[in-house]
Amino acid sequence: MAGLAGCLDGIQEHFGLQGVVPIEIENQADETYNLLLEAHDPETGRQTYDESFAVSPQGRTMPQHLDRADQRFRVVRFTVDNEPLETREVSITSETELVIIHITGDDLVIDVRRGDAAGNETVTEDDTPGDDAAGNETENDDADTS
Repeated sequence: MAGLAGCLDGIQEHFGLQGVVPIEIENQADETYNLLLEAHDPETGRQTYDESFAVSPQGRTMPQHLDRADQRFRVVRFTVDNEPLETREVSITSETELVIIHITGDDLVIDVRRGDAAGNETVTEDDTPGDDAAGNETENDDADTS
């Protein structure tokens, strides 16, 4: 068994079996929010993921996983009247290990966890891209639609 452990990674890489990326949604707000989660292939524009959720106050959910492949992942939060409130977008790569979506009453944050060499990415309201103190990439693509 131990001898085959290293071979499995090579086989997965060779055949493009890159795995999945878990998604967690945490609603820390005091009201229910509707979310649209979608992803697109950056080269072709083809949609690779499309899910909608109503997340209860103080609730947590784990939607269907993303494919561990290069894609743009977008989250849209809607008002009670189903009007787009805000949009956040991040990059998903083969190094992405976990995506956590944090909802508060006045903010939507996407935290992308990657392997050590790739760095982590967080999207918030701040419009100033740059590196945070831990040396992780911080990308702020706020496309607020309000």
